[in-house]
Amino acid sequence: MNICVYCASSQKVAPEHFATAQQLGQELAQGGHTLVYGGGANGLMGCVANAALEHGAPVVGIIPRFMERVEWAHRGLTELVLVDDMRERKRLMLERAHAVVALPGGCGTLDELAEAITLKRLGLFCGPIVIVNTNGFYRHLQALLEQMVEQCFMRAEHRAMWAFVDTPQQVLPAIAATPPWSNDAIGFAAV
Repeated sequence: MNICVYCASSQKVAPEHFATAQQLGQELAQGGHTLVYGGGANGLMGCVANAALEHGAPVVGIIPRFMERVEWAHRGLTELVLVDDMRERKRLMLERAHAVVALPGGCGTLDELAEAITLKRLGLFCGPIVIVNTNGFYRHLQALLEQMVEQCFMRAEHRAMWAFVDTPQQVLPAIAATPPWSNDAIGFAAV
């Protein structure tokens, strides 16, 4: 399975986030999966990629050409795909993914995650979406999504589009436990 991981490129985040990224890379590799991610060498991006590679997983990085200078694209990957812009990066990452995992991150991670949820709601991406809530990082997002359902911006059925877990060891079981999602979901996308 190709598992797309969204996460931060910052080198300044707390050590527990690096530990989570490293553990996730190891879990994906030991599960026999391919990591698809944003192609960066720094921060959690580099950490999850290095851990997956160290444990034998194929790793595909997808990065815009203009970010090569900013994020210093990881040169040790199984495959590095250079694209023209952020839109193409996000599109290719999802096209190659059977499942999505979000580690803590900034606005880029949030953008990618929101797009994956939106496309799943429309039946354009049907894979599992797992959000790793390291030390409660995503507790406000979890509350916001719940509020969207409670206030009828989404249907109760839409709660099945994502799963929150606390540790990277829970990611693969959460992916396996995700109920099937139909590309006919657009039929109930409206509230």
